[in-house]
Amino acid sequence: MKKTLSLIAVLIFFSTSLFAQGFKVKASGDQTFNFADRGGRNQATFFSTTPLEDINGLTNDVKGTVTFNVSDLKTLKGKISVSVASIKTGIDLRDEHLRSEDWLNASANPEITFTIKNVSNLKVLEDNKLEAKVTGDITINGVTKEVTSDATLTFLDESEMTKSRAPGDLLGVQAKFKVRLSEFGVKNKIIGQKVAEIVEVGVNMVGSNAN
Repeated sequence: MKKTLSLIAVLIFFSTSLFAQGFKVKASGDQTFNFADRGGRNQATFFSTTPLEDINGLTNDVKGTVTFNVSDLKTLKGKISVSVASIKTGIDLRDEHLRSEDWLNASANPEITFTIKNVSNLKVLEDNKLEAKVTGDITINGVTKEVTSDATLTFLDESEMTKSRAPGDLLGVQAKFKVRLSEFGVKNKIIGQKVAEIVEVGVNMVGSNAN
């Protein structure tokens, strides 16, 4: 009986080790990273391409928090948001249209949010760098849909170099995914002409666990 219990314990240990993938860094246990960035270096980008025009949107108003166990990135949970009013496309009149009721309706729905649901397809690139598919609910124009992003996450132990950016350990996140505007109630007549139906979204941000 004791041998059977010991065997079960060993199998549980090895199966847990096999399926739990995380960072091999100095930190351990649950860590929370805050992406508030007073320097405005975090950013989300939006790209639309049509035969008539390419449009690049950018915002530095990226904020939110994520929490995960360092040894198991599948525990990742959190929420990231950007303000609609902060998105710039390089033309003031176009930015006004973007915020209007026919588009993202910033007065009624001031934020775009992404809430993490699960992590899959983990791949270890280095001890402190992982690739993954991060699935979550994105809310745009008051409509919520599930999307999956391709993400790369890099964990940086605090050092003299990282302190120049922020105190504490840092988590860098690069992610990209696509959204279909019509699924979020955006049905302006120029969709598909001057603005693509499908918009590519990119996120590049760094958070600290000392904030």
